[in-house]
Amino acid sequence: MSAPDDAEHAAPHGAHGRPLTRGQKWAAYKDSPYFPATVLVFILAAAAGLFAGSYTYAMANPTPHRIPAAVVSRPATESGKEFVAAMDKALDASLDIHVFATGARAREALEEQEVFAIMRAGDRGVSLDVASASGAAVAQLLAESAVKVGAELGEPVAVRDIKPLQRGDPRGLALFYISLAAVIIGFVGAIQLSVHARALIPLERIAFTIGYSLLGGFAIAAVVDWWLGAVDLPFFESWMILAFTMFTSGMVFSMFNTLMGRWAMIPTWGVMVLLGNPSSGGAVSWPLLPSVLGHIGRWLPPGASVNAQHTAVYYQGHQRIFPYLVLGAWAVVSCTVFWVWRHRHPGGRDHMPQHAATAT
Repeated sequence: MSAPDDAEHAAPHGAHGRPLTRGQKWAAYKDSPYFPATVLVFILAAAAGLFAGSYTYAMANPTPHRIPAAVVSRPATESGKEFVAAMDKALDASLDIHVFATGARAREALEEQEVFAIMRAGDRGVSLDVASASGAAVAQLLAESAVKVGAELGEPVAVRDIKPLQRGDPRGLALFYISLAAVIIGFVGAIQLSVHARALIPLERIAFTIGYSLLGGFAIAAVVDWWLGAVDLPFFESWMILAFTMFTSGMVFSMFNTLMGRWAMIPTWGVMVLLGNPSSGGAVSWPLLPSVLGHIGRWLPPGASVNAQHTAVYYQGHQRIFPYLVLGAWAVVSCTVFWVWRHRHPGGRDHMPQHAATAT
């Protein structure tokens, strides 16, 4: 009698013949490419929902929460007091009134972006000065409410836009778009360095991040200003803000890549896109954002970038240091974490040249 010819009929024997335990199957699955792919399926689905939700929550139905407005107290009239009270009621008690003795002081407060409008009463009615540059939606809301309140009180109202937006940017969105581009390309550039230039050592990675930030910021400003003519930028200042934003965004990803490895995109996307961009005040001015987002946004890189760019373009001579401190703090913390834990960062190379290693 001859043994079966087919090996498949041979009885299993030894360790290779035992079925895998659940623990062994789980360990094999975790080491396979299917595990990260499966995790990514759920992460991307959650990210899609959160992305749509965050932007819809912040921007779909903007409502006033706190609108700083200046009231010129001289001359003080009863009709003026009635108008201010009626405006506050029409805006759901969202007006934050700042009283100034003269129009000049009120105008200075507007230039410093401490108030969004100036109301003054006189013998011929009420005048309302708005600033579309501080937020087109806020200015429109104030103007429409003033006309409606004036009609109800039988008081003539003169509305004037004393800080209009540029002709090529009638909705005031261009600065939001260029800041958004700087944020996204900033961390996408860092991702690409990690994929295509893994052998860069930390100092080289920081240097190349500076390089693509400077060149990318220049390209954004040149396209929007010189090519499209959408916004007349103070070119050098806007270029440096964009470059600073791109560098900060890139180093934020590098920091998370050092701390979390291949999952670094999750916190980067969360901080920069899901939370940072909707709360930046670029698409919807902060008085119309949900109050929590309005406060958080100023402390995140996208909000700091929009604020710095906005002041540079429309409020020249009144630039504030706070947005630069925010960008600088994020950049310094990110670079410090990346440098201190650089041994954990995926990538890099030995410092010893190949020929020296061979000789050794």
